[in-house]
Amino acid sequence: MTVFSELRMRPATADRHGWDASTTARLVMAGAVIFTLLVGANLATPLYPLLQANLGLSSLGVTAAFASYVLALVATLMLAGHWSDHIGRRAALILAVCAGLAGGWIFSQAENLMVLSAGRALQGVAVALATGASAAALRELLPSRPEWASRFTLLATSGGVAAGPFIGGLLSMLPGPTTAPYYVHSVLLASMLVPLYLLQARPAIKPPAGGSTFRVLAPRRPSVSAAARGAFWLAAAVGFLSFAVFGFCLSLAPGYFAQVVQTDSRPLIGALAGMTLGASALSQLLSVRGRFVVPAGLALLGVSVLLLATAAAWSSLPLLAAASVCAGLGQGVAFRMVFNDVAAKVESAQHAQIVSTVYVITYLGSAVPVIGLGWATAAFGLHTAVTGFVVLCSAAALALAATTLRTALRPAR
Repeated sequence: MTVFSELRMRPATADRHGWDASTTARLVMAGAVIFTLLVGANLATPLYPLLQANLGLSSLGVTAAFASYVLALVATLMLAGHWSDHIGRRAALILAVCAGLAGGWIFSQAENLMVLSAGRALQGVAVALATGASAAALRELLPSRPEWASRFTLLATSGGVAAGPFIGGLLSMLPGPTTAPYYVHSVLLASMLVPLYLLQARPAIKPPAGGSTFRVLAPRRPSVSAAARGAFWLAAAVGFLSFAVFGFCLSLAPGYFAQVVQTDSRPLIGALAGMTLGASALSQLLSVRGRFVVPAGLALLGVSVLLLATAAAWSSLPLLAAASVCAGLGQGVAFRMVFNDVAAKVESAQHAQIVSTVYVITYLGSAVPVIGLGWATAAFGLHTAVTGFVVLCSAAALALAATTLRTALRPAR
Protein backbone atom coordinates (compact mmCIF):
# COMPACT_ATOMS: atom_id res chain seq x y z
CA MET A 1 0.00 0.00 0.00
CA THR A 2 1.15 3.56 -0.71
CA VAL A 3 0.94 6.33 1.87
CA PHE A 4 -1.77 8.06 -0.16
CA SER A 5 -3.88 4.93 -0.49
CA GLU A 6 -3.59 4.45 3.27
CA LEU A 7 -4.71 8.02 3.94
CA ARG A 8 -7.68 7.43 1.60
CA MET A 9 -8.26 4.06 3.31
CA ARG A 10 -8.33 2.38 -0.10
CA PRO A 11 -6.36 -0.61 -1.41
CA ALA A 12 -3.37 0.23 -3.59
CA THR A 13 -4.27 0.24 -7.30
CA ALA A 14 -0.98 -1.35 -8.34
CA ASP A 15 1.76 -3.45 -6.84
CA ARG A 16 4.45 -1.35 -5.22
CA HIS A 17 7.89 -2.55 -4.35
CA GLY A 18 9.25 -1.35 -1.05
CA TRP A 19 11.23 -2.26 1.97
CA ASP A 20 9.98 -5.54 3.44
CA ALA A 21 11.34 -4.75 6.89
CA SER A 22 11.86 -7.41 9.53
CA THR A 23 9.86 -7.44 12.74
CA THR A 24 12.88 -6.11 14.62
CA ALA A 25 13.27 -3.19 12.19
CA ARG A 26 9.57 -2.38 12.50
CA LEU A 27 9.83 -2.46 16.30
CA VAL A 28 12.77 -0.07 16.21
CA MET A 29 11.00 2.32 13.84
CA ALA A 30 7.76 2.38 15.84
CA GLY A 31 9.67 3.16 19.03
CA ALA A 32 12.14 5.55 17.38
CA VAL A 33 9.45 7.83 15.94
CA ILE A 34 7.63 8.46 19.23
CA PHE A 35 10.97 8.70 21.07
CA THR A 36 12.32 11.33 18.65
CA LEU A 37 9.10 13.34 18.64
CA LEU A 38 9.08 13.45 22.44
CA VAL A 39 12.75 14.46 22.50
CA GLY A 40 11.84 17.39 20.24
CA ALA A 41 8.83 18.31 22.34
CA ASN A 42 11.03 18.56 25.43
CA LEU A 43 14.15 20.22 24.03
CA ALA A 44 12.75 23.49 25.38
CA THR A 45 12.82 22.46 29.06
CA PRO A 46 16.30 23.85 29.89
CA LEU A 47 15.70 26.76 27.49
CA TYR A 48 12.69 28.17 29.34
CA PRO A 49 14.74 30.43 31.66
CA LEU A 50 16.54 31.84 28.60
CA LEU A 51 13.30 32.21 26.62
CA GLN A 52 11.68 33.81 29.64
CA ALA A 53 14.41 36.45 29.74
CA ASN A 54 14.59 36.99 25.96
CA LEU A 55 10.85 37.26 25.41
CA GLY A 56 9.95 38.87 28.74
CA LEU A 57 7.72 36.00 29.87
CA SER A 58 6.33 35.58 33.38
CA SER A 59 6.12 32.24 35.19
CA LEU A 60 2.49 32.06 34.12
CA GLY A 61 3.58 32.65 30.51
CA VAL A 62 6.01 29.73 30.70
CA THR A 63 3.30 27.43 32.04
CA ALA A 64 0.88 28.72 29.37
CA ALA A 65 3.37 27.80 26.63
CA PHE A 66 3.86 24.37 28.19
CA ALA A 67 0.11 23.89 28.63
CA SER A 68 -0.58 24.76 24.98
CA TYR A 69 1.45 21.67 24.04
CA VAL A 70 -0.44 19.45 26.45
CA LEU A 71 -3.90 20.81 25.60
CA ALA A 72 -3.28 20.38 21.86
CA LEU A 73 -2.00 16.87 22.54
CA VAL A 74 -5.09 16.00 24.58
CA ALA A 75 -7.48 17.50 22.02
CA THR A 76 -5.84 15.56 19.19
CA LEU A 77 -5.94 12.33 21.17
CA MET A 78 -9.67 12.85 21.69
CA LEU A 79 -10.36 13.78 18.06
CA ALA A 80 -7.90 11.56 16.21
CA GLY A 81 -6.57 9.00 18.68
CA HIS A 82 -8.33 6.20 16.75
CA TRP A 83 -7.16 7.23 13.28
CA SER A 84 -4.32 4.73 13.05
CA ASP A 85 -6.86 1.93 13.56
CA HIS A 86 -8.21 2.89 10.11
CA ILE A 87 -5.52 4.61 8.03
CA GLY A 88 -2.77 2.32 9.30
CA ARG A 89 0.13 2.83 11.67
CA ARG A 90 2.65 3.93 9.02
CA ALA A 91 0.45 6.74 7.62
CA ALA A 92 -0.32 8.04 11.12
CA LEU A 93 3.39 8.13 11.98
CA ILE A 94 4.23 10.03 8.77
CA LEU A 95 1.57 12.64 9.59
CA ALA A 96 3.05 12.89 13.10
CA VAL A 97 6.58 13.48 11.81
CA CYS A 98 5.40 16.23 9.45
CA ALA A 99 3.51 17.98 12.25
CA GLY A 100 6.55 17.65 14.50
CA LEU A 101 8.81 19.27 11.90
CA ALA A 102 6.41 22.22 11.51
CA GLY A 103 6.03 22.67 15.27
CA GLY A 104 9.74 22.62 15.99
CA TRP A 105 10.47 25.16 13.27
CA ILE A 106 7.76 27.59 14.44
CA PHE A 107 8.84 27.30 18.07
CA SER A 108 12.48 27.96 17.24
CA GLN A 109 11.59 31.15 15.35
CA ALA A 110 9.10 32.51 17.91
CA GLU A 111 9.44 36.11 19.03
CA ASN A 112 6.39 36.26 21.30
CA LEU A 113 4.25 34.04 23.49
CA MET A 114 1.54 33.49 20.86
CA VAL A 115 3.93 32.08 18.25
CA LEU A 116 5.76 30.11 20.93
CA SER A 117 2.47 28.53 21.99
CA ALA A 118 1.52 27.78 18.37
CA GLY A 119 4.76 25.86 17.86
CA ARG A 120 4.21 23.96 21.08
CA ALA A 121 0.65 23.14 20.05
CA LEU A 122 1.83 21.61 16.76
CA GLN A 123 4.35 19.53 18.68
CA GLY A 124 1.45 18.31 20.83
CA VAL A 125 -0.50 17.32 17.70
CA ALA A 126 2.52 15.35 16.47
CA VAL A 127 2.98 13.45 19.73
CA ALA A 128 -0.73 12.68 19.92
CA LEU A 129 -0.85 11.23 16.40
CA ALA A 130 2.16 9.03 17.16
CA THR A 131 1.10 7.89 20.64
CA GLY A 132 -1.72 5.51 19.76
CA ALA A 133 -0.12 4.46 16.47
CA SER A 134 3.22 3.45 17.98
CA ALA A 135 1.65 1.69 20.98
CA ALA A 136 -0.70 -0.28 18.73
CA ALA A 137 2.10 -1.11 16.28
CA LEU A 138 4.30 -2.44 19.06
CA ARG A 139 1.51 -4.64 20.34
CA GLU A 140 0.75 -6.00 16.86
CA LEU A 141 4.41 -6.78 16.30
CA LEU A 142 4.59 -8.68 19.62
CA PRO A 143 1.22 -10.46 19.74
CA SER A 144 2.40 -13.18 22.11
CA ARG A 145 4.28 -10.80 24.44
CA PRO A 146 1.89 -7.97 25.35
CA GLU A 147 3.85 -7.14 28.52
CA TRP A 148 7.00 -6.41 26.52
CA ALA A 149 4.98 -4.39 24.02
CA SER A 150 3.81 -2.21 26.92
CA ARG A 151 7.35 -1.99 28.28
CA PHE A 152 8.71 -0.84 24.93
CA THR A 153 5.90 1.72 24.68
CA LEU A 154 6.65 3.21 28.09
CA LEU A 155 10.42 2.97 27.54
CA ALA A 156 10.15 4.94 24.29
CA THR A 157 7.78 7.57 25.70
CA SER A 158 9.46 8.07 29.09
CA GLY A 159 12.90 7.84 27.50
CA GLY A 160 12.08 10.50 24.92
CA VAL A 161 10.69 12.88 27.52
CA ALA A 162 13.71 12.28 29.76
CA ALA A 163 16.32 12.66 27.03
CA GLY A 164 14.80 15.84 25.59
CA PRO A 165 15.84 18.22 28.40
CA PHE A 166 19.39 16.85 28.58
CA ILE A 167 19.89 16.92 24.81
CA GLY A 168 18.35 20.39 24.66
CA GLY A 169 20.79 21.59 27.30
CA LEU A 170 23.78 20.17 25.45
CA LEU A 171 22.74 21.52 22.04
CA SER A 172 22.02 24.94 23.55
CA MET A 173 25.78 25.34 23.99
CA LEU A 174 26.03 25.72 20.20
CA PRO A 175 25.73 29.18 18.59
CA GLY A 176 22.09 30.19 18.70
CA PRO A 177 21.07 28.42 21.94
CA THR A 178 17.31 28.63 21.31
CA THR A 179 17.44 27.62 17.62
CA ALA A 180 20.38 25.20 17.21
CA PRO A 181 18.67 22.35 19.15
CA TYR A 182 15.72 22.47 16.77
CA TYR A 183 17.85 22.61 13.62
CA VAL A 184 19.72 19.47 14.67
CA HIS A 185 16.53 17.72 15.74
CA SER A 186 14.73 18.62 12.50
CA VAL A 187 17.44 16.96 10.41
CA LEU A 188 17.15 13.77 12.45
CA LEU A 189 13.35 13.80 12.41
CA ALA A 190 13.16 14.46 8.66
CA SER A 191 15.48 11.53 7.98
CA MET A 192 12.84 9.20 9.45
CA LEU A 193 10.47 10.03 6.61
CA VAL A 194 12.62 8.03 4.17
CA PRO A 195 12.36 4.58 5.80
CA LEU A 196 8.72 5.22 6.73
CA TYR A 197 7.85 6.03 3.12
CA LEU A 198 9.77 3.07 1.70
CA LEU A 199 8.30 0.61 4.20
CA GLN A 200 5.89 -2.03 2.94
CA ALA A 201 3.10 -1.08 5.28
CA ARG A 202 0.45 -3.45 6.49
CA PRO A 203 -3.15 -2.49 5.65
CA ALA A 204 -5.44 -0.66 8.05
CA ILE A 205 -6.96 -3.15 10.46
CA LYS A 206 -10.49 -1.70 10.24
CA PRO A 207 -11.10 -0.48 6.66
CA PRO A 208 -14.39 1.38 6.17
CA ALA A 209 -17.36 -0.27 4.49
CA GLY A 210 -19.28 1.21 1.57
CA GLY A 211 -19.27 4.99 1.33
CA SER A 212 -18.34 5.70 4.94
CA THR A 213 -14.68 6.31 4.16
CA PHE A 214 -14.21 9.38 6.30
CA ARG A 215 -17.04 8.83 8.75
CA VAL A 216 -14.87 6.38 10.69
CA LEU A 217 -12.38 9.21 11.34
CA ALA A 218 -14.99 11.36 13.08
CA PRO A 219 -14.53 11.88 16.84
CA ARG A 220 -16.14 9.19 18.89
CA ARG A 221 -17.01 8.55 22.47
CA PRO A 222 -14.56 5.99 23.88
CA SER A 223 -16.12 2.84 25.26
CA VAL A 224 -14.35 0.52 27.66
CA SER A 225 -15.60 -2.99 28.33
CA ALA A 226 -16.81 -3.80 31.83
CA ALA A 227 -13.89 -6.22 32.29
CA ALA A 228 -11.35 -3.47 31.61
CA ARG A 229 -13.13 -0.53 33.27
CA GLY A 230 -11.55 -0.82 36.71
CA ALA A 231 -8.07 -1.25 35.25
CA PHE A 232 -8.69 1.69 32.91
CA TRP A 233 -9.59 4.14 35.67
CA LEU A 234 -6.72 3.03 37.90
CA ALA A 235 -4.25 3.51 35.03
CA ALA A 236 -5.79 6.91 34.28
CA ALA A 237 -5.49 8.03 37.91
CA VAL A 238 -1.88 6.87 38.24
CA GLY A 239 -1.08 8.43 34.89
CA PHE A 240 -2.66 11.78 35.84
CA LEU A 241 -0.64 11.96 39.05
CA SER A 242 2.56 10.84 37.32
CA PHE A 243 2.31 13.47 34.63
CA ALA A 244 1.48 16.18 37.13
CA VAL A 245 4.93 15.50 38.58
CA PHE A 246 6.45 15.23 35.10
CA GLY A 247 4.76 18.46 34.02
CA PHE A 248 6.39 20.27 36.93
CA CYS A 249 9.78 18.78 36.00
CA LEU A 250 9.41 19.97 32.41
CA SER A 251 8.05 23.48 32.99
CA LEU A 252 8.90 25.36 36.20
CA ALA A 253 11.42 22.89 37.60
CA PRO A 254 14.38 24.23 35.55
CA GLY A 255 14.10 27.63 37.23
CA TYR A 256 13.41 26.01 40.59
CA PHE A 257 16.35 23.62 40.34
CA ALA A 258 18.63 26.45 39.19
CA GLN A 259 17.81 28.30 42.41
CA VAL A 260 18.25 25.20 44.56
CA VAL A 261 21.73 24.34 43.25
CA GLN A 262 22.63 27.96 42.38
CA THR A 263 23.71 27.31 38.78
CA ASP A 264 22.91 28.61 35.32
CA SER A 265 24.40 25.59 33.48
CA ARG A 266 21.73 24.54 30.97
CA PRO A 267 23.10 20.97 30.54
CA LEU A 268 23.02 20.47 34.32
CA ILE A 269 19.54 21.96 34.60
CA GLY A 270 18.34 19.77 31.73
CA ALA A 271 19.85 16.68 33.33
CA LEU A 272 18.16 17.41 36.65
CA ALA A 273 14.81 18.11 34.97
CA GLY A 274 14.99 14.85 33.01
CA MET A 275 16.28 12.70 35.86
CA THR A 276 12.84 11.65 37.13
CA LEU A 277 11.68 10.68 33.65
CA GLY A 278 14.98 8.94 32.90
CA ALA A 279 14.59 6.78 36.00
CA SER A 280 11.01 6.04 34.94
CA ALA A 281 12.23 4.92 31.53
CA LEU A 282 14.98 2.70 32.96
CA SER A 283 12.51 1.10 35.36
CA GLN A 284 10.84 -0.52 32.34
CA LEU A 285 13.88 -2.80 32.10
CA LEU A 286 13.38 -4.09 35.65
CA SER A 287 11.56 -7.40 36.02
CA VAL A 288 9.58 -6.57 39.14
CA ARG A 289 6.44 -8.60 39.76
CA GLY A 290 3.95 -9.22 42.52
CA ARG A 291 0.64 -7.87 43.75
CA PHE A 292 2.35 -5.33 46.02
CA VAL A 293 4.41 -3.67 43.26
CA VAL A 294 1.82 -0.98 42.49
CA PRO A 295 1.24 0.18 46.11
CA ALA A 296 4.99 0.03 46.81
CA GLY A 297 5.79 2.07 43.70
CA LEU A 298 3.15 4.68 44.54
CA ALA A 299 4.39 4.92 48.13
CA LEU A 300 7.95 5.44 46.89
CA LEU A 301 6.69 8.16 44.52
CA GLY A 302 4.82 9.90 47.34
CA VAL A 303 7.76 9.97 49.73
CA SER A 304 10.27 10.94 47.03
CA VAL A 305 8.20 13.87 45.77
CA LEU A 306 7.98 15.20 49.32
CA LEU A 307 11.77 15.03 49.57
CA LEU A 308 12.06 17.46 46.63
CA ALA A 309 10.87 20.25 48.89
CA THR A 310 13.25 19.09 51.62
CA ALA A 311 16.15 19.19 49.14
CA ALA A 312 15.25 22.80 48.34
CA ALA A 313 15.11 23.77 51.99
CA TRP A 314 18.57 22.26 52.54
CA SER A 315 19.95 23.34 49.12
CA SER A 316 21.12 19.74 48.75
CA LEU A 317 22.02 18.59 45.24
CA PRO A 318 22.56 14.92 46.30
CA LEU A 319 19.13 14.78 47.97
CA LEU A 320 17.52 16.47 44.96
CA ALA A 321 19.08 13.91 42.59
CA ALA A 322 18.21 10.93 44.84
CA ALA A 323 14.61 12.08 45.31
CA SER A 324 14.21 12.61 41.54
CA VAL A 325 15.55 9.14 40.72
CA CYS A 326 13.43 7.39 43.36
CA ALA A 327 10.30 9.25 42.24
CA GLY A 328 10.91 8.06 38.68
CA LEU A 329 11.52 4.46 39.73
CA GLY A 330 8.37 4.37 41.86
CA GLN A 331 6.23 5.93 39.14
CA GLY A 332 7.72 3.75 36.41
CA VAL A 333 7.03 0.36 37.97
CA ALA A 334 3.57 1.37 39.21
CA PHE A 335 2.42 2.84 35.90
CA ARG A 336 3.81 -0.09 33.93
CA MET A 337 1.81 -2.58 35.96
CA VAL A 338 -1.49 -0.72 35.65
CA PHE A 339 -0.82 0.07 31.97
CA ASN A 340 -0.12 -3.62 31.26
CA ASP A 341 -3.37 -4.55 32.96
CA VAL A 342 -5.35 -2.29 30.63
CA ALA A 343 -3.48 -3.42 27.51
CA ALA A 344 -4.12 -7.09 28.33
CA LYS A 345 -7.88 -6.56 28.71
CA VAL A 346 -8.48 -4.48 25.56
CA GLU A 347 -9.23 -5.99 22.15
CA SER A 348 -6.57 -5.43 19.50
CA ALA A 349 -8.97 -3.53 17.22
CA GLN A 350 -9.57 -0.94 19.96
CA HIS A 351 -6.05 -0.76 21.28
CA ALA A 352 -5.06 2.59 19.76
CA GLN A 353 -8.34 4.19 20.80
CA ILE A 354 -8.25 3.00 24.43
CA VAL A 355 -4.54 3.72 24.88
CA SER A 356 -5.14 7.20 23.49
CA THR A 357 -7.98 7.69 25.97
CA VAL A 358 -5.75 6.66 28.87
CA TYR A 359 -3.22 9.20 27.67
CA VAL A 360 -5.91 11.91 27.39
CA ILE A 361 -6.44 11.75 31.14
CA THR A 362 -2.74 11.16 31.78
CA TYR A 363 -1.61 14.21 29.82
CA LEU A 364 -4.24 16.39 31.46
CA GLY A 365 -2.11 15.87 34.56
CA SER A 366 0.64 17.80 32.76
CA ALA A 367 -1.65 20.74 32.03
CA VAL A 368 -4.25 21.43 34.71
CA PRO A 369 -2.06 21.16 37.85
CA VAL A 370 0.85 22.92 36.15
CA ILE A 371 -1.33 25.88 35.14
CA GLY A 372 -2.44 26.09 38.76
CA LEU A 373 1.19 25.93 39.84
CA GLY A 374 2.03 28.80 37.49
CA TRP A 375 -0.75 30.91 38.98
CA ALA A 376 0.36 30.04 42.54
CA THR A 377 3.94 30.97 41.67
CA ALA A 378 2.85 34.41 40.51
CA ALA A 379 0.75 34.87 43.65
CA PHE A 380 2.94 33.35 46.39
CA GLY A 381 6.44 32.92 44.94
CA LEU A 382 8.21 29.93 43.44
CA HIS A 383 9.34 28.11 46.60
CA THR A 384 6.00 28.43 48.40
CA ALA A 385 4.04 27.29 45.35
CA VAL A 386 6.33 24.32 44.68
CA THR A 387 6.19 23.25 48.33
CA GLY A 388 2.38 23.23 48.26
CA PHE A 389 2.38 21.40 44.95
CA VAL A 390 4.67 18.58 46.05
CA VAL A 391 2.73 18.14 49.30
CA LEU A 392 -0.51 17.69 47.33
CA CYS A 393 1.15 15.26 44.90
CA SER A 394 2.63 13.28 47.78
CA ALA A 395 -0.75 13.04 49.53
CA ALA A 396 -2.42 11.85 46.31
CA ALA A 397 0.28 9.21 45.70
CA LEU A 398 0.02 7.88 49.25
CA ALA A 399 -3.79 7.77 49.02
CA LEU A 400 -3.57 5.74 45.79
CA ALA A 401 -0.96 3.50 47.44
CA ALA A 402 -3.36 2.81 50.32
CA THR A 403 -6.23 2.07 47.91
CA THR A 404 -4.22 -0.36 45.79
CA LEU A 405 -2.78 -1.98 48.93
CA ARG A 406 -6.29 -2.81 50.13
CA THR A 407 -7.02 -4.37 46.74
CA ALA A 408 -3.77 -6.37 46.87
CA LEU A 409 -4.55 -7.69 50.34
CA ARG A 410 -8.09 -8.74 49.48
CA PRO A 411 -7.24 -12.14 47.89
CA ALA A 412 -5.06 -13.04 50.88
CA ARG A 413 -7.95 -12.91 53.32
